[in-house]
Amino acid sequence: MAETGDGAGALAPAGHARFVGSRPAAAPEQAVARIVVSACLAGIPCRYDGAARPDLQVVAAVEAGLAVPVCAEVLGGLPTPRPPAEIVGGDGYDVLAGRARVLAQDGHDVTRAFVAGASAVVEQAREHGAERAVLKAKSPSCGVGQVYDGTFSGTLTGGDGVLAAALRRAGVEVESR
Repeated sequence: MAETGDGAGALAPAGHARFVGSRPAAAPEQAVARIVVSACLAGIPCRYDGAARPDLQVVAAVEAGLAVPVCAEVLGGLPTPRPPAEIVGGDGYDVLAGRARVLAQDGHDVTRAFVAGASAVVEQAREHGAERAVLKAKSPSCGVGQVYDGTFSGTLTGGDGVLAAALRRAGVEVESR
């Protein structure tokens, strides 16, 4: 899937809701959003480098109340900006199973924050009845099918990020941009 808002893969959730921040506003006549999206794709500057990577379709879906933005790393307690992090010793499934770690480039182990953030997003996805997630490609949290290999050399390897793995385990369909 394209990493920019190029018209590929329209965001069309089963329900619709008004949102205040990342929580649904009280509107009993409306269904909750059924898509969670990476907050950085929604234009929120929460990436490790303090930037956003807006995808025009994702931004439009959030503005229309059709999707809810989430950032597992921030929900896990990490600041913005923060040192870049990569999964060492496997992928997101291995992190969730305790067989791999998430390390920041400065050497700090941030595994607990990544797992806590993924758990918080899974809970939000359940609250919103999310059936689908649109996540930022290659991220140690959000990568789908490819993540950086833990060497901080820009080398990609197969596998899902921690959040992508947790969402898949919860039955949420994931895709990346």
